[in-house]
Order: sequence, then C-alpha cells, then structure tokens
Amino acid sequence: MFWGLAADRVDARAFEFEHVLEDIQTLNEWALEGRLEVTAISLHTYPFVQERYVILPHGASMGSGYGPVVVATRPLTRAELGATEVAVPGRMTTAFLVLRFFLGGDFRYREVPFDRIMDEVEEGRAEAGLLIHEGQLTYESRGLARVVDLGEWWLLETGLPLPLGINVARRDLGEETLRELSDVLRDSIRAGLANREEALAYALQFGRGLTTELADRFVGMYVNELTEDYGEEGRQAVAELLRRGEAAGAFERPVRVEFIQ
Repeated sequence: MFWGLAADRVDARAFEFEHVLEDIQTLNEWALEGRLEVTAISLHTYPFVQERYVILPHGASMGSGYGPVVVATRPLTRAELGATEVAVPGRMTTAFLVLRFFLGGDFRYREVPFDRIMDEVEEGRAEAGLLIHEGQLTYESRGLARVVDLGEWWLLETGLPLPLGINVARRDLGEETLRELSDVLRDSIRAGLANREEALAYALQFGRGLTTELADRFVGMYVNELTEDYGEEGRQAVAELLRRGEAAGAFERPVRVEFIQ
C-alpha cells in the first residue's frame, strides 16, 4: 500500500513521510496515545480512539469469505473451543472481537506475539491459537487443524466482507490537510495495485520468509478494490461489525463512524 511513496512513484506534495514498521497490536496501543499522525489500526480499536482519529476512505484490509483462522492440533467443536484457552495476537485486534462474536461472549485467552502463536500451539503451550497475517495460509503445512475461519463464518452470518484493519489520520491535522493527505495515500495504493510485481517485491522484504507465491496470494486477499475505496459494501461491513461490538458491550462509549470526505 505504501510502495508508491517508498519508491517515489507518487507525488508526496508537501508531505514528508517516515515509514514506521510495527505489528498491529503495537500500533493499536500507540493509537491510544495518538503517537502517529497516520497509522494502520485494527477496526476493533477505532471506537477507543475515535475522538483523536478519523478513518481514511481507503487502506482497509478486508476479506470476503476468509479471514483470521483459529487452529489447534486437532479439530474442536465450538463448545470445546469455548472451554479452551486461546492464544491471541492482542485483545484489541479485530480478530479477537470477531472470535468473541463467534463464541457468544467472553472466553479464556492469552496474548502472544502474532508470529509465535503457531509455535505455541505446536509445542503444546496453547490448546488453540488465533492466526492473523500469513499464518492463515501456512498452518496446514505445520500440521495444524482449522477450527474455524472467522471470515467465512462472518460472511455466512452477515453476507458481508470482514473488515479487519483500517487506516486512520489524526484529526488535529485539520480538514484541508486531511483531504490532501488522503489523496496522496490513495495515489500510493493505486500505484501499488497498478504495479503489482514491483510492489510485491518491495513487500517481500517484510514477509517473514514467505515465498513469492504465498506472498502474492496473501496480498491478493487483503489488498484489492475494497482497499482502494470501501464502497457502500465496505462501509456497511464496518458499521455492522461496530454495531455488533457495541451491542456486546465491547466499547466504552457509543461509536461514531466518520470517514475523511
């Protein structure tokens, strides 16, 4: 998504960008402090930072019919999973919230860095694990069994894609700056989609050992037309997920979904 800026293939206008690479749970925690002017966060985190940040109308990681996967060393029923401690990549991730929806309420969990969860399950330190990122594609090669694909479950429940990550910008930048910034970031996304091979080669630097084939498949899952613009369906999906979270008592205050115009 930001290859276009990193490679100087889009006009950054008056902006100067510093790319800060961190896992999503760290970015969620930083957003609570307002540390970064523009950041990726989990949609689950947005209600906690909505006074400080506004949603960019692009940059979403949204999949239709697939998403975070719960795995174990053997198949588990929903009831068995509900009685099991699950290793999760962070309680502020959207995957965590959707698993809570699936199980019908609170469950036992332990937070583990996302890239250690499969190891925890394989080595018997966790009975089940919630996988995000490329673990969704590689767990079978590690001999693990799928318990549930939360994106598949969500689609069957709602008929909507599952919005996981979003991009936000700090409100204190001001409306004019936010609009121009949004245009620049959209240009970068479009450049990446239009120059997929070059952008993918850049992204592979951060792929944690993924092959080009798997990286291409993963990028195709989450960087797509809904990334370039949420559209009506994407915005409906965001509203539905946050509505359900609010109904489940997951947030401290009512949610006000607001996009940069």
